[in-house]
Amino acid sequence: MLQYADVILPLPLQGTFTYTLPTEFKTLLQVGCRVIVPFGSRKFYTAIVVRLHSEKPSYPTKPISEILDSAPVVLPGQMHLWRWIADYYLCALGDVLKAALPSGLKLESESTVLLNEEWEAEKPFTPNEDKVWHALIKKGGRGFEQTLASLQKETGLKNILPIVKSLLEKGAVRVKEELRRTYKSKTVMCVRMAETFSSEARLHEALDLLHRSPKQEALLTCFLELATSSVEKQSLLQKSGCSDAILRELCQKGILETYAKSVERTQIVLPFGEGRGSLLTEPQQQAMDSIISQWQRHNVCLLHGVTSSGKTEIYIHLIQQAIAEGKQVLFMLPEIVLTAQLTERLRRVFGSRLGVYHSRYPDSERVELYQKMLSDTPYDIVVGVRSSIFLPFRRLGLVIIDEEHETSFKQQDPAPRYHARNAALVLAAQVGAKTLLGSATPSLESYHNALSGKYGLVVLKTRYAGLSLPTIEIVDVQEMRRKKMMTGVFSPQLLAHIRHALEQRRQVILFQNRRGYAPVMECRVCGWTPRCEKCDVSLTVHRGCRASFSSSGMVCHYCGATYAIPPICPNCGEHELYSRGYGTERIEEQLQSILPEARIARMDLDTTRSRQNYEQILHNFEQGNTDILIGTQMVTKGLDFDRVSLVGILSADTMLSQPDFRSYERAFQLMEQVAGRAGRKGYSGHVVLQTRDAGNTIVQQVVSHDYEGMYAEQMQERELFRYPPFCRIVFIYLKHRNENVVEKLSTDFAALLQQVFRERVLGPDTPPVARVQLMHIRKLILKIELTAPMSAVRQRLIALQNQILTQSAYRSAQIYYDVD
Repeated sequence: MLQYADVILPLPLQGTFTYTLPTEFKTLLQVGCRVIVPFGSRKFYTAIVVRLHSEKPSYPTKPISEILDSAPVVLPGQMHLWRWIADYYLCALGDVLKAALPSGLKLESESTVLLNEEWEAEKPFTPNEDKVWHALIKKGGRGFEQTLASLQKETGLKNILPIVKSLLEKGAVRVKEELRRTYKSKTVMCVRMAETFSSEARLHEALDLLHRSPKQEALLTCFLELATSSVEKQSLLQKSGCSDAILRELCQKGILETYAKSVERTQIVLPFGEGRGSLLTEPQQQAMDSIISQWQRHNVCLLHGVTSSGKTEIYIHLIQQAIAEGKQVLFMLPEIVLTAQLTERLRRVFGSRLGVYHSRYPDSERVELYQKMLSDTPYDIVVGVRSSIFLPFRRLGLVIIDEEHETSFKQQDPAPRYHARNAALVLAAQVGAKTLLGSATPSLESYHNALSGKYGLVVLKTRYAGLSLPTIEIVDVQEMRRKKMMTGVFSPQLLAHIRHALEQRRQVILFQNRRGYAPVMECRVCGWTPRCEKCDVSLTVHRGCRASFSSSGMVCHYCGATYAIPPICPNCGEHELYSRGYGTERIEEQLQSILPEARIARMDLDTTRSRQNYEQILHNFEQGNTDILIGTQMVTKGLDFDRVSLVGILSADTMLSQPDFRSYERAFQLMEQVAGRAGRKGYSGHVVLQTRDAGNTIVQQVVSHDYEGMYAEQMQERELFRYPPFCRIVFIYLKHRNENVVEKLSTDFAALLQQVFRERVLGPDTPPVARVQLMHIRKLILKIELTAPMSAVRQRLIALQNQILTQSAYRSAQIYYDVD
């Protein structure tokens, strides 16, 4: 008889936890269902059942509090992928659970406060305690519960936790943990015929009854014309031209009745019909035939197609073929902003068979899409970003990963720090699906796998309709500045090309990979620069977009803290503070003053915080309502605009000077990708590349679109210094609030690691940003041979980590891993 359940908790803890199965749940519970379990003294969590058994554990168990599902919400294939991610990326299964399920499918434990009915005052309250006390009495007195959030809002107290803690210690209040469901289904009011009037005879009676009430008769007649069973209330009132009062009268007479009906938020409202993609050109058809041929020998194929070669049209035809075979398709993109254009294009072909999944959608919509994928009528195609690999597919047959080289596929913080492209390859392999990687500038690892025969390789070198690749003009800004010919960040050549493009009614994209107004503020006299109090970074100047100031201020891009600009230098007392460098805000402001007649928009993290924001920016640019689009790397990725004839890369040097062995590869990819936005429809494009290092090899390779030359040169260096793809690389981060403690911890942990991994361990080292949110950071690097099993590496690392963290001096330290 099954008596126990092993569950995964959404916490960064290793292993599973065993709970007792109450008698009433024994026949209801299945593996993959959600349950509510107590953990600790008063916390409750949503957990996923991974095993049912009768093996009594060595410790006393608590009972499961509640079952949330009658059928599994996590399928066996999903659990298989979760375990692989936890094992390979050296994290807990609980971390994967937190990332995999939408928030609305996880219940929250929210603290509520209520008065203690047995308490008697011994000493007076402080003024703030009195405020909280009276707020509780005002809302309902003893026995009434109020959340901490609502108490804080009502009292106006900024930090209510210490006050409530003080009242708790005095015994005046009690705190109760109350579970609340964050997801509520969307409902619409509908109208249906009352059961007593459902027969034809009774219907005639109703019409006779309403003979002297023409408006009620008209409303009922309209209902009968619109629906056989029910109709949305708003639609009925709009169609009949009657008021809500008329409907209420019919309901009071018992002829009609209203009810709330649950509807999908994710349903397609626009009337897109099923259609077909465009006919493939001869090069596209050859590429598609080659992909299908390569899939006979390899499960993974890399499509190396230059920008604007028509890769998306090939994807559409492959999707149609997969759907015709009864398979589901996962179409992955690196950036949310790319989904707007692509979704519109795919919906014209696939209609309501398409679902979209990413974090800019409300959580309620993501919950509904997740539940639809578990239903008997799931979407055939899902377009999504990296989190879409966690969706429940039952018949996945094709995975397409567009712009597969993009760094956005790598999750940084929090754990799991997985690479969605690699996880998607594992997912496809587990279910026997085919995978297509697409890029104009493939990652060196993927291209290496293709050349070595691990993946299939298909090359598409011609642009759609025979268009030529854009010409790239290098401008040496160091020379321009020496001759005093620069206008701020703009060279005379770039301004001339911008003016020419505007005269021709063409559009311009300007790429600067720094948001904000200026990267640094500096004192002209002593050189002082403001730095974040919590992080080891200088503050970025913003013009009122994020900070709590009306005109301008400074923001830390690591912790989000905001600061006002000081009126004088706090170091020397002078008033000579100025903004140094150029962010997208400053470029927008400066260009508007140079070209006041131009319609300019900016696309960066600050202007695309909601789905509506970025969709509106892209829509305006696509419709020709914007002349110049200034943006960060968002503008480099897969966007397709007909009228863009000019692209300006304002500063190539910031990308080339990053302290990362991948910096040259990524600089080439960014510059080549943004250059590919120009001249996509019917005319040649032009790119102006501004740099201080015109002779740099990467710059020259971008000019000649020489991906193969970049690949050969970078791989030579990677092999020489033993970097991926010739090894696996694990970054080990150590954090503590005390710098001396983390320094000693890093030294001691490095010594432990070297006993096992020997020369494979490098460091410890102080990273470029050595303090974030008051936590001091040190880093170790572990280089692992490709033949070494990551599961064995994981076991050694976790064992050594547990060994060192048992020391009292290091118990409050954090150690975590970033693989690949």
